[in-house]
Amino acid sequence: MKMSRLTIALAQINTALGDVDANLEKHLAYAREAHSQGADLVIFPELSLTGYVLQDLAPAVACFPRPDDSTFGPLLECSRKLDLMVGFVDEDPRHRFFISAAYLSRGEVTHVHHKVYLPTYGLFDEGRFFAWGDSVRAFDTRFGRAGILICEDFWHASPPYLLWLDGADLLFFCSASPGRGLGAAPKLDSARWVEHINRAYASLFTAFIAHTNRVGYEDGLNFWGGSTVFDPDGELLAQAPYHQESLTLAEIDLNQLHRTRARLPLLRDERTALVMRELERIVAKD
Repeated sequence: MKMSRLTIALAQINTALGDVDANLEKHLAYAREAHSQGADLVIFPELSLTGYVLQDLAPAVACFPRPDDSTFGPLLECSRKLDLMVGFVDEDPRHRFFISAAYLSRGEVTHVHHKVYLPTYGLFDEGRFFAWGDSVRAFDTRFGRAGILICEDFWHASPPYLLWLDGADLLFFCSASPGRGLGAAPKLDSARWVEHINRAYASLFTAFIAHTNRVGYEDGLNFWGGSTVFDPDGELLAQAPYHQESLTLAEIDLNQLHRTRARLPLLRDERTALVMRELERIVAKD
């Protein structure tokens, strides 16, 4: 029977660049603490097992999401107590490397998402070192149907929309978002913008949005944290502090999906056939 309540732990950590062993130990420690506090799921940031500014280090830190991998073996064993979402570099059989996130549950790999949009502009250089993911798909968990997106993926409207249409009621976002922009508000522009986007997605898709962002400094970049959980009404349920490691728990009432969608039937009225027809027209014209 599907659970009616879910306690999510946002593991907002700082990672050691290229030191997978040290990062693994931190993951296991945070997972143990989350389990002791009653969490059902702990979500780690983008590339949480490796660090972000990898560049030529990417092949050296790649992991394989299977039980015989020295990194994933302990994580899969840990997932027998609570579900985990971890960030890593995935290597495919033809030795392409992907910024990835894996969902682990009950000792098994439930889903792996490869980052679809790789920012290669401004201070970002991902497209030089990683391959692009080519699918956006929801998956089933013991809490309901979910979807994973990584950082730049949720700056584009199409990936969360596709997950919504594919049945995802729980959207799990992870990022290594560096601080950018100072304005009149008492927070970074990048933090303000991400929080606006997450609230908007929760409201537009009448879904739960849980987002974990990393903290710390790496190669001149500062990561601001501020991880959040929003409910299907767009209400903020929990927020981690800015600029410091933390484990932030949020209990969500999955019955809120019923209450919100009965009042606001956006999903019922979505015209997917119209969207497909117009996209085909636009692509054909191009």
